[in-house]
Amino acid sequence: MFTRMDQSTQEEWQHISEQHMPHIFDMPARIMSMLRQLEALSLGFGTNQLHHALQTATMAKRAGAEDEMIILSLLHDVGKVINVPNHGQIAAEILKPYVSNDAYHIIRTHQDFQGEHYYQYMGKPQDLRNQYKNESWFTKAVEFTDEWDQAAFDPDYKVDPLESFETLINTFFAAPHTI
Repeated sequence: MFTRMDQSTQEEWQHISEQHMPHIFDMPARIMSMLRQLEALSLGFGTNQLHHALQTATMAKRAGAEDEMIILSLLHDVGKVINVPNHGQIAAEILKPYVSNDAYHIIRTHQDFQGEHYYQYMGKPQDLRNQYKNESWFTKAVEFTDEWDQAAFDPDYKVDPLESFETLINTFFAAPHTI
């Protein structure tokens, strides 16, 4: 194997590509693992972050949302496993190869949309979502944020179990759009 990329060969890159495939196709298991890690994070909220994710996704499902919106609802905060301040961007980058461009932007910007409901308590502008008014995904982002995400902190809400979303996770993360 090479010690510098600029000295590599096609055969070495073929080998590397083959070694990547099992990891790439194991993505559904890693997504489930990350979701389970959210259970240990409450971050001061009245629910842990797994319950919040499940409540958001359950609400979207019960509202008849399309599968992509349900998967976004389930995974919108998964970036908190890595870092809270830019969790939306982290989650968006994780999801990007598996979802539409609109879905990517909804997750990437969801804090700007959610800020309308609480940024006044933090001395921040509440109207950050307005910068996206002309985007094709704006209406869906408002629905996601206002109907499900910001309303999903009820510890008594009867959520669908994580396992009930496993088929959807397996479908979305079976393979990225491009490899």
